[in-house]
Amino acid sequence: MNRLVLWNVDLTLVDVTIVSRAAYADAFRMVTGRPLVKLAPAMGRPDSEIVFETLAVNGVAVEDHHLPRFLDALTVSFADKHRRLAKDGRMMPGAGDALKAVSRLDGVVQSVLTGTIKGNAVHKLGAFGLDKWIDFEVGGYGEEVYPKATLLQVAQGRAKAKYGSAFTAGNTVLIGDSTRDVQAARIGGAGMIAVASGRSTAAELREAGADIVLPDLSNASEVVAAVARLTTLS
Repeated sequence: MNRLVLWNVDLTLVDVTIVSRAAYADAFRMVTGRPLVKLAPAMGRPDSEIVFETLAVNGVAVEDHHLPRFLDALTVSFADKHRRLAKDGRMMPGAGDALKAVSRLDGVVQSVLTGTIKGNAVHKLGAFGLDKWIDFEVGGYGEEVYPKATLLQVAQGRAKAKYGSAFTAGNTVLIGDSTRDVQAARIGGAGMIAVASGRSTAAELREAGADIVLPDLSNASEVVAAVARLTTLS
């Protein structure tokens, strides 16, 4: 294996915002005993960062035990709602065809680089049948309290340990929808395919330094060509 393609999850592959908000509200009540008044915006950030800010903006004095308890509660509340994902959420246009098409490239490993905690990422993609294209063992996730650029390097290390190939900026691609994804690719060492399917505009993604900007994933051939262009076989 000598190509590593890392996908962002939310607003790149799926949109399950309604269910995620409900899960956060339940988790907040489980941890604090109070109703959630305000949820910190995601904006491409990891769950760990969203949890800290959500506690703070709701007037909770954050202590060391809060993060692991909240993440555990979030896992439970999200699992309880997993049947709602396909009903109240949606697969982003072209996501399934794009994953399938990229999987046919020589030597490719596909995983995720996401702010979502691992269990919830599996639920989100599994609800739409997208999990079959993903090796979750080598991804980077929101419970790991690192910047996304560091998580990218962690994922490269995991892929090397599993597959025995070195993954570098020359054969790693990140596909995501936010300027934070672009920054992670630039700093962490990966080619960047940005899709303007989230809250960042195509102009913002280009300005942030994306190598290639696509309107969405609806043209699978275009996605495959972009991945091929940004990777070199070793």
